[in-house]
Amino acid sequence: MKKFWNWTKNDKADKRILHLYGAIAEESWFDDEVTPSAFREELMQGKGDIEVWINSPGGDCIAAAQIYNMLMEYPGDVTVKIDGIAASAASVIAMAGTEIQMSPTSLMMIHNPFTIAIGDSEEMKKTLHMLDEVKESIINAYEIKTSLSRNKLSELMDAETWLNAHKAIELGFADGLMFANENQDSAVENSFVFSRRAVTNSLMNKIKKPQLKQSVDPLYERLNLLKY
Repeated sequence: MKKFWNWTKNDKADKRILHLYGAIAEESWFDDEVTPSAFREELMQGKGDIEVWINSPGGDCIAAAQIYNMLMEYPGDVTVKIDGIAASAASVIAMAGTEIQMSPTSLMMIHNPFTIAIGDSEEMKKTLHMLDEVKESIINAYEIKTSLSRNKLSELMDAETWLNAHKAIELGFADGLMFANENQDSAVENSFVFSRRAVTNSLMNKIKKPQLKQSVDPLYERLNLLKY
């Protein structure tokens, strides 16, 4: 079994450290009773507070949901430290932190769940309904942590939103900045939010103008394909 997690011990701080690095459940977990049980067993083997270090592009939403639940139920404090990226499903796991800290160079990304479906129109309708329900379940975790409205969270997910550490703190997705000086305000300076959809739409509007279309024809054609 190839694991996407690894445990180490911090003797000085008397804390266990959990590393979640790489894709979540890349080769296991889905339709698998062994892997979730193994993770839970390792989680509950020790006592005391834990640190969860995350650098992951995301992965299986069911795996993320179970890990989130396990960490939420853990009796000790769970400090989440994002030292690279917590994207997609990994951002859901991060929400289980009693405290969430982000490196000044780290990123968080949230977006709508997606899947691949095959079948007739009825199957497509079922898939759409399933995706809507999965999105609502993800919003539940974000809402508990951030206290943002469900409409606002839905809009951020629709746009595929990238957050740097300051913006994540400002919106409530994180609590503090790693390595910050005591006298440094870690919350709002130089924060940014990046929406891929907004950038794409803005670029499309510009290149559709007659005076620009002729000079960027190859790019125009490729971006047209991205709309579907």
